[in-house]
Amino acid sequence: MSNDAPWLSQGLKHIWLPYTQMKTVPAPIGVRSASGVHLTLEDGRRLIDGVSSWWTTVHGYCHPHIEAAVKAQIETIPHVMLGGLAHEQAYRLATRLAAMCPGDLSRVFYSESGSVSVEIAMKMATQYWLNKGTRRTRFLSFKGGYHGDTFMTMSVCDPEEGMHSLFTGVVPDQLVVDLPQDEASIKSFEDTLTRYGHEIAAVVMEPLVQGAGGMVFHSADTLARIRKACDAHNILLILDEIFVGFGRLGTMFACEQAGVVPDIMTLSKALTGGTLPLAATIAREHVFDAFYTDDPGQALMHGPTYMGNALACAAANASLDLFESEPRLEQVSAIGRGLETGLAPARDIPGVVDVRVRGAIGVIQVEEMRELDDLKRRFVEAGVWVRPFRDIIYTTPPYVISKDDLAALTSAMVEATHAWSKDVGFA
Repeated sequence: MSNDAPWLSQGLKHIWLPYTQMKTVPAPIGVRSASGVHLTLEDGRRLIDGVSSWWTTVHGYCHPHIEAAVKAQIETIPHVMLGGLAHEQAYRLATRLAAMCPGDLSRVFYSESGSVSVEIAMKMATQYWLNKGTRRTRFLSFKGGYHGDTFMTMSVCDPEEGMHSLFTGVVPDQLVVDLPQDEASIKSFEDTLTRYGHEIAAVVMEPLVQGAGGMVFHSADTLARIRKACDAHNILLILDEIFVGFGRLGTMFACEQAGVVPDIMTLSKALTGGTLPLAATIAREHVFDAFYTDDPGQALMHGPTYMGNALACAAANASLDLFESEPRLEQVSAIGRGLETGLAPARDIPGVVDVRVRGAIGVIQVEEMRELDDLKRRFVEAGVWVRPFRDIIYTTPPYVISKDDLAALTSAMVEATHAWSKDVGFA
């Protein structure tokens, strides 16, 4: 069956796709509709979405509760500016996020994307020190980390990872070190804080899992060590929970597993259940207090046009309803068990160097990724949507995936890895 819908072939002459060399990339796959965990293609085939549309659709596509909330909202206020005006959905969502976040993370600043929410967090951290009469303008982040594609966020991504290496010398120079996990890296981390602590506005990191850096896991002890070091050197801690927040690792927020409260936390992706763009930068009271003065010059001068969009906030409130009324964290636990069982056979495939699972994340890591387009094609032929990158074949399924669909997904991953291993000469 042909996948060449007229809108696709015509639009492909004009669209500019993400992370894509447009000259060489195969045409993308047209999607006609989506429901639950399934994508229906233009040619009628159905795929199990194994990556939740870049980790967003945790409740599945077209959940009726979220749909109803957005439809009701569009009939009253689709959007109203937050500068001088207010609407219920944004204010109610801020109240709910403050109640569910750990510690005294209680001041919610909205934006439209995860990258921008981290950019705002970095701006907050810099101005926090300026408002307190101290100039700290550098950031420390970790190798393997990824925090977005805007200019300041590129500066705290892994400089050796490659995606942003063209911009070396253009974006600000930051301090990027290994995660402190062994004696040598712990010493390097602590030495860096000792030497540059007076210049560092904040440490920026992804808690427990570095997502786009290769689904690299680290322990709760590592996160706790970083929090303790930040306290000892009087440095703010920014936790980027855009990927792992909202249950992906089995707790609502990853930092809860280490008993850590960041000074600033960023959220996006699953915030609206994968329906509308929305992000939040959430600060603790002591951070907010540095801006809360009689001096207009000490206000946070930032305000995205669509911040706190009413439709998006309505979707987010409905998504939080589902976390309260449906057993999402129990489902994540069940997915974890299914991934452990289903991916285990991949450990015996030549060329596979690791199989790992944490929460609702399952990873097959290989020695080197070759024939990537052929591998993606195999997944589509097997009836699943999985998007390998770097040296990993991974899945982050919607939390509502059935046991049978999860088994089909892991089976397809193992079988495709087998075929890939033979094709590239490992087997």
